[in-house]
Amino acid sequence: MVFLISLSTHEAAHAFTAQRLGDVTGYLGGQVTLNPVPHIRREPWGMLIIPILSYISSGWMIGWASAPYNSAWAERYPKRAALMAMAGPAANFAIALVSWCGLKLGLLAGTFVPGDGWRFSDAVVAVEPGIWAVIASLLSIGFSLNVLLGVFNLLPLPPLDGSALPLFFLHGEIARSYQRFSRSAAPAMLGIFVAWQFFPRIYRPVYAWLESTLRG
Repeated sequence: MVFLISLSTHEAAHAFTAQRLGDVTGYLGGQVTLNPVPHIRREPWGMLIIPILSYISSGWMIGWASAPYNSAWAERYPKRAALMAMAGPAANFAIALVSWCGLKLGLLAGTFVPGDGWRFSDAVVAVEPGIWAVIASLLSIGFSLNVLLGVFNLLPLPPLDGSALPLFFLHGEIARSYQRFSRSAAPAMLGIFVAWQFFPRIYRPVYAWLESTLRG
């Protein structure tokens, strides 16, 4: 459930930001919602089938989602397109921050104690079984998963959201050419391969530091 909510919030942030900046494509497509159902309908494989299969086979959830947007609008307003792209990771970091606050309060109150941290669900564990154990697990997943989603999507590689970062600095035809290049299949496939190889080296120290702030 946390996985679905996190992906839905990510895509809703894209669609909502685009709507506020002049592109109503995602809004008209029903993506400006935290309800996972419209997002699942758009990407059933990425949001439901693959995550379930990957969790059963490896204990990790892999998946994806998407929100439609008007490419002509994005090319006309590259900086707005960049803001739309950044809204998704920002939403994940917001969920991670709220979860971190809940975890920290639980640790300070003595309701939670630090977990071993190697699984998403045990950044902390509850002192007593019952409802607090469920809350500890949900908050741990909310924190760990959304740090992962936020950091991964900020990698400056197509088709990830971070590939839009150069649009804050590019102008005119150069920006448009860059957008078209980023949307093509070959860069997207290469970007995913490179991201898959290098992401653990980036994510592990970031997560280790953030987790240390819970214990400190």
